[in-house]
Amino acid sequence: RIAMTDNTLQAIYYKRGELSILDQLKLPELSIYIPITTVADAWKAIHTMSIRGAPAIAVCGLLSVAIELYNNKGKFESIDEIKKFIREQLNYLVTARPTAVNMADAARTITNYIESIETEKQIKTIDLYIEHVLEYMETFLKKDIEDNLLIGKHGAEMIKSLSNNDPIKKLSILTHCNTGSLATSGFGTALGVIRQLKQNDHLNLAYFTETRPYNQGSRLTAYELIHDDIPHTMICDSMAGLLMRTRAIHAVVVGADRITANGDTANKIGTYQLAVLAKFHNIPFYIAAPTTSIDFTKQNGDEIVIEERPVNEMTTIKGVSIAAQGVQCWNPAFDITPSELITGIITEYGVFKSNELKEKLLSIMSKQPEGTVG
Repeated sequence: RIAMTDNTLQAIYYKRGELSILDQLKLPELSIYIPITTVADAWKAIHTMSIRGAPAIAVCGLLSVAIELYNNKGKFESIDEIKKFIREQLNYLVTARPTAVNMADAARTITNYIESIETEKQIKTIDLYIEHVLEYMETFLKKDIEDNLLIGKHGAEMIKSLSNNDPIKKLSILTHCNTGSLATSGFGTALGVIRQLKQNDHLNLAYFTETRPYNQGSRLTAYELIHDDIPHTMICDSMAGLLMRTRAIHAVVVGADRITANGDTANKIGTYQLAVLAKFHNIPFYIAAPTTSIDFTKQNGDEIVIEERPVNEMTTIKGVSIAAQGVQCWNPAFDITPSELITGIITEYGVFKSNELKEKLLSIMSKQPEGTVG
């Protein structure tokens, strides 16, 4: 199994021919891994949010295709048939949670790869072709962990610099939703920054919202912070303004499901209001995300389709009604934070301002060795 450390929570366990995910619908009461044996299993897990977080969605989706390829490799009669199968399965997976861009980005990357390797590597046999495809898909798991560690490093350095690198001063950070090991292949994005601050002995407190209506904060982020013994305090979403006014919050750090070319960011509902509050209180507001979450085909946030979730996520908790029967609801899963409210975007390549994101990142990424993921 590919793992980062023995002590780190993981949403995904994989070895060639086997895939299982931590069922986040059962957390925090039960820690149960469920097997993913088909692409249909992965689609259901993603759509129902048994697994969530844009990076984890992409890795789970790709590895489910790898599982089907490996377990059914004797059924394919030609390389063209394999290509058709991969394209169809990837397109299907993208429909499970369309707002998060990572799955669509991974699908494009894999589609380009399967079209090129047959000629570039002079592959003529089905078994060898499948082997190359499997090896390439498996790199996404390892790359996501490496990217998260770099995001944590760059983010922790940037936020520590807010204290003029005072070696004594410890910082308090506010985050939203869940952006840790449960939302990625390991370590996390925004929560990875908090983890790194704690490892560097620069963290005072990690404040986090309960994140209604799905409670990713109270169910998942709390689970991770307790597991890793990170000092923390949970607040209701509606307490953020008072928190910023009355307590020392040195930065807000959140994740992203999609970032557009101008830096506008789609993230869990409630992110936008935190950015507005942070602006009013002069608190730096950072997005932490891998470059796979950046969609340069979208110029601004107006072009992002916002997923709407079932009403019962608002009106019930674990099947128990908390609202008047028949109440009318609106349940968008995400909101858009305008780039002018974002202090910086933390990526595996460093921290960028919104107005320099496209130019600088595309320049850096164009210099990456050909064939590397991301």
